[in-house]
Amino acid sequence: MSLTEELVARTIRELPDLGPEPGWTLLSEDELDAVAHDLHEQSHHEPLWVFAYGSLIWKPDFDAIDHRRASAYGWHRSFCMKMRRWRGTPETPGLMMALERGGRCDGVIYRMPDDDRVAQIRRMVRREIRFHQNVRMVRWINVHTAEGKVRVMVFWAGPKGERIASRLPLDRVAHILARACGSAGSCAEYLFNTVSHLAEHGIYDRNLWRLQELVADEIRNLDTAPGTH
Repeated sequence: MSLTEELVARTIRELPDLGPEPGWTLLSEDELDAVAHDLHEQSHHEPLWVFAYGSLIWKPDFDAIDHRRASAYGWHRSFCMKMRRWRGTPETPGLMMALERGGRCDGVIYRMPDDDRVAQIRRMVRREIRFHQNVRMVRWINVHTAEGKVRVMVFWAGPKGERIASRLPLDRVAHILARACGSAGSCAEYLFNTVSHLAEHGIYDRNLWRLQELVADEIRNLDTAPGTH
């Protein structure tokens, strides 16, 4: 990989947690319970698998009992979601990955335990969506595995709205990822973790591989004078 831990470290800055986006409302404890129960019912009480294509690969935040490589046809990874919090700021927004229509996405599916499933789903919902405005970003799709087709839960598939910047050229994405950082870390760090953990599963996403090369070049060439980030 061209993008290294040393390069990523250059992008990390200590920044305060700015809280939620203006107008966003957190799900209450009761609402988290309701969403978790609803998703449990949508699983039809069959084995529940979650499709991981980004951060869930290295931090699933639930107790997986099995995993498999899987391919989602008709979807591809895309740094398309504008972030003014978490890994970005209002002054230097970042981008988060989601699934957009078209192509193919290779990832990993994780199976939740059958017992205590609602509590496991709740943990994941709290982490992945948290806000009323994001509840619709949970979908069910079919993926293909060596053992056959599997119906899976996935987060952030087909997002729409003013927060979405679709089909940005890779050099523009690299420019943003090399500079954006927030209270949770930098976008370059997120990319590094995604690419390196995909590689551990033998998955090499062509666009991400090229993107990490471009981000590495951007970081090396950044003017380090104050105010240029």
